[in-house]
Order: sequence, then C-alpha cells, then structure tokens
Amino acid sequence: MAVARSDLPPPEAHTSAGAVRGSRDGDVAVFRGIPFAEAPVGDLRFAAPRARRAWDGARDAVAFGPPPPQGGHFGMDALAPGDGTDDWLTLNVWSPAPEPDASVPVLVWIQGGGYVIGMSSLPEYDGARLARDGGVVVVTFNHRVGVEGFAQIDGAPSNRGLLDAVAALEWVRENIAAFGGDPHRVTVFGQSAGGGVVAALLAMDTATGLFRRAVVQSAPGTYFSPELAADIAAACAAELGLRPTMADLCGVAPRRLAAAADAVGASMDRRVERWGLAAYRTIPFSPVVDGDVLAATPWDALAAGAGRDVDLLVGHTRDEHRLFMVITGLLGDVGDELTATALRLLAPAPEGALRYRDALPDAGPGELYELVHSDWLFRMPTLHLAEAQTGAGGRVHVYELTWPAPGMGGIFGACHGLDVPLVFGNLDRGQPAALLGTPPSAEAEALSARMRTAWTSFAAEGDPGWPAYDAARRLVLLLDVEPRVAPYPEELSRRIWEDHAFPALPLQQ
Repeated sequence: MAVARSDLPPPEAHTSAGAVRGSRDGDVAVFRGIPFAEAPVGDLRFAAPRARRAWDGARDAVAFGPPPPQGGHFGMDALAPGDGTDDWLTLNVWSPAPEPDASVPVLVWIQGGGYVIGMSSLPEYDGARLARDGGVVVVTFNHRVGVEGFAQIDGAPSNRGLLDAVAALEWVRENIAAFGGDPHRVTVFGQSAGGGVVAALLAMDTATGLFRRAVVQSAPGTYFSPELAADIAAACAAELGLRPTMADLCGVAPRRLAAAADAVGASMDRRVERWGLAAYRTIPFSPVVDGDVLAATPWDALAAGAGRDVDLLVGHTRDEHRLFMVITGLLGDVGDELTATALRLLAPAPEGALRYRDALPDAGPGELYELVHSDWLFRMPTLHLAEAQTGAGGRVHVYELTWPAPGMGGIFGACHGLDVPLVFGNLDRGQPAALLGTPPSAEAEALSARMRTAWTSFAAEGDPGWPAYDAARRLVLLLDVEPRVAPYPEELSRRIWEDHAFPALPLQQ
C-alpha cells in the first residue's frame, strides 16, 4: 500500500464554495468529505439538494463525511450518524494529477445497497489504486437512501436520492478541473442499486450532459409506481403512528425512521398480495417512475433514444443470486414448493415458468430457483439496457463475469458484488475480502488488473477493448482467468425474457 509522502505539502484545490486541503496516498492526492450540497436536515429535510454556501479559508478535507441514515442490514446503521445536523451529502476525490490543466478522465462511483444502505467511506471503495493505475480522477459520494432518499412523502419531491446524484455530478462539472479532471470526459459507474441509479440518470432530463459515458454493473430491474411507493411509505410512517407527510415526518429522528422502515421490511413477506414482487423479494425502496424526476423506466427511455449519445458499458455476473442463497442459508436447501412459487411469481407471463422447466428438464429445484431470481433481479434487466441502447442506435459494450470467487471453498461462484473489488483493485479489505480469500490469489490480481484497464480505457476513449454489442452477433466479453469474446452465453434466459418490458412495479388492487 502506498504511503503519504512527507516531502510534499498537502494538496489544495479551489472549488466554487471555497478551497479544500487534502492529503496524499503516495503520489495520489486525496480529498475526503467535501460538501457538494447543504446538509438535508432541519428546514431542508426531505427537500431537493441545495447548493452549498461558500466558506472562508481552506477547509480540511482529510476525513470522510458522515454516512446518510440507513437501515440495519449488515450492521450498516451502526456506522451511520445519530440525530443531528450532519453533513450527509459529501464527496471524495482521488487524483493522480491534481493540477488544474491536467484534464484526465473522471470516473464517478455510485455504490449499491438495495436503496436502503450505502456509504462512500467503505474501504472497498477507496479510489487510490484505480486512480493511480488507470490515470483517472476517481470521485465517490454519499446520497440519501431508505426513507430519506426514496420514500414517497407528501409535500416532498420524489427520488431525492437520484436528485442527490444529479447534484454531485453538477459539482463535478463545475469543480473537477481544479483537481486535474476533464469535465468533458466524465464517466458515471455503479453496481447493484448504484447501477440502478446510473440507469435512472440515463432517463432523467436533469442529468443530460452531466456525463459522457456510463457503466452499469448488475442493475436491478425494480422501479416503483407512485402508488406502490406511497403505500409502502404509509406503512413505514404508520409504524410510528404517523402519516407519510412532510409535516409528520420532518421532526422524527432519522434513526427512528430507518428503524421503522426496517420493521416494515421484516414483515413484507406478509404483504405479497398487496405489494407484489417488491414484497416477495423484500424491496421496500426503489426509484419511483413519478413522471417528473423520473419520467420513464430506463428501458423505455433508452429505447426512445435518451442515451443514444452516451457510450455504455453494461454487464452482470454469471451467478448473481448465489450470494443471497448463501446469506439466507438456502444454498443446497431449496425444495420444490419454493421453486414453484419463484417460477410462478418471477418468470415472465404467460409461459415463462414452463419454458424454464422445458429447457432444463434435468435441473434440480435449487438450480431453477437461483436462475430465475438471478434473471429477474439483475441479469435480464442489465441485458435489456444493452438491447434498448442498440435498438435506438446507441453504442454499448457488454460483459459477463464468469470467474468464480475462491473464498470459503468457492461456494459463492461468480456472485453478485464480486466485480466491485476487482474493478477498484481493493482485494484484501472490506466485506468483499471474504469472497476473494486472504491473501488474494494471483488469478484475482490479474483479473482485477484487466478489469481496471478496461474500465479506465472506456472512461478515456469509450472503448474497453472488445467489440460493441449488436443484435446480430451479441458479442460480449467473458471475464475469467483467460477473458474471451463470445456470443452472450445466457441465450436460454435471453429468449425467455426477450419480450418482457420490466415495467414499474404496481400496487396490487
């Protein structure tokens, strides 16, 4: 690991709100905890982000800002702030060339977490290695999640988490040149819910022109109708004896609201008849197709040409749902009844369940269960982004990560989230370390180097190093010990899902 150089003064940069003074990680300048908007508390609670007021002198930017309030999954609530006027909306910059005229490509990361958790300060998102090896400026930021970011609250704008992302990208456009970045070569990239945010940004008029390229890693296919989002928000407020209104909720401590949402999430399996697939998969929050902030689903928007001028790189892992099978204890313990329910609810109507069974007559219940969950939640939504983009005349490159994670005896396969440490090059820190084993293998290091090269080359030139995807050949890069270009390997799933539209999830009547 690189260490700070003691022979150089701390790096400084001048932003539109004032000067910031950072630190060094070897030859990379690092700035942490820079506010890109006013703290969304007090009178600004549940409001759209507001530009940060200027400060005097040079502000120290050596520590991450506090994470936004969030749910208790994986103990993340313990890392989030308590009740106070905290600066949740901050960003971090790693620059290998912090001179204003350097004009190097910029990669802006949006982390995942199911829209209920997520913070840019996690060690797996450290941008130093990606910046150093790829010659790019890396930016990470916090955005509001859970009730704060995505609950449908009367009197508040929808999709506040998406509006936070737009505000962060506006800050990048206005300020990144001071850190050596090129505001005309900005690539936004994200994984899981972060990929869903990136996909939403492609559909948002307010995000037009803020980035030139986008990378979508394992995007979930869940976007909510306003009616479904409002009903879930009402249930969260009812946990506290309140209504889902600005007047009722603004005075409630963020931690209490997050706990109320956790309680609703824990009982969602009893509300499948009303909340449908959101309840079946325990998804209390997602971006809302409200007709204003987000006018259409990403697939409809891309098919209509919304992203035609944005270069896309999209992909997923082979075994997306395996991670959740391990976490829930279902790996190797799925029976016929669970599988029949999953196929009935998730496979596309009218004959999706039958087509899975007919195509895989020898597959056991666990294999079918895992496959249909992988396809519904991540694999087919991500592929359909590529199909929509090419259908509208845009350019997109596609990959599938097929390399199996070696950690814990290899039970994870090429699972959801495995791509994150490989892209950042942080193989021995944070939660993903369990996937890779300690110390990371030479195979992991080599694959990580290839992926970092592909991502940074795409950010620089729009070409990750393999052919663009098209409807005739459907060539993709299979990322393994020996990466190779081949036709998209999940042809069975592609054909089953090819006519599915991934509409906004409705409230069941």
